[in-house]
Amino acid sequence: MAAAAEADDPSAAATLEKFRLYETRARFYVIGSSREKRWFRVLKIDRSEPSELNVSEDPVWYSLQEVKSLLQRIDEGNRATGGLTFVTKAYGIAGCIKFLESYYLILVTKRRQIGCICGQAIYCIDDSQMITIPHSSVQTDVATSKNELRYKKLLASVDLTKDFFYSYTYPIMQSLQQNVTSAGVKEMPYENLFVWNTFLTEPIRSRCRNTLWTVALVHGHFKQVKLSIFGREINVVLISRRSRHFSGTRYLKRGVNDHGKVANDVETEQIVFEEEAGSCKGRMSAVLQMRGSIPLFWSQEAS
Repeated sequence: MAAAAEADDPSAAATLEKFRLYETRARFYVIGSSREKRWFRVLKIDRSEPSELNVSEDPVWYSLQEVKSLLQRIDEGNRATGGLTFVTKAYGIAGCIKFLESYYLILVTKRRQIGCICGQAIYCIDDSQMITIPHSSVQTDVATSKNELRYKKLLASVDLTKDFFYSYTYPIMQSLQQNVTSAGVKEMPYENLFVWNTFLTEPIRSRCRNTLWTVALVHGHFKQVKLSIFGREINVVLISRRSRHFSGTRYLKRGVNDHGKVANDVETEQIVFEEEAGSCKGRMSAVLQMRGSIPLFWSQEAS
């Protein structure tokens, strides 16, 4: 039924799950498609400004033939400057970041399904890529300075392939109870305690006024196993979500900060549901546990 609705009404697709990045001298073009690749949207990113981020979204939903025709016209219109070139395929935008001058685009280039809740797939990241947005012809010496390269290296040291997970259709940053009671809400709640790339995705979300292009990354642990109890298939899911506020290593972050956020705040949820429960309407249960540092101003020295 969902696939049939999507075929007739592109807005029923609601999410974009597969992306292809193209470039010309003046722009990046991100082509996003629904899961079945029936409908497509276009995101344009300007490359002529060395230190500004100019993003615009085409409001039109394109069919496969229409988007091919559009790309052909873009290629023909840019022949004098090298035409249109395919850069990479991706499965979502993790965000944009600027250090001293240039903006960078962070893409999820490989993913792997690690679970399924209420019929909605949960993924982890197998690979990511950071791409410089401004064209090399407009960049200044700052873009290749020692400090800029140092900041890029620091960001690259954050391994997105370890302990980050996301979903296109299930708000994995919220508990099962929250998701059941708020059924019908289409956009992901990025202003959440457990979405680690809230700041990085804000430039695109605010300009497009939607969450179609970005993925909300949760940091922690996700594990799902299937059990057979007297012939009945039961799924057990364990999710730990680390708060993005006041997190750190054991001896460096203790107590509470000036904003009332405790150190190393973790929410752990256990979900049990039957295999036949393809939506959030079947028989299921969930238990939620919260933990964090003692909410006082204190510190501890390593001995």
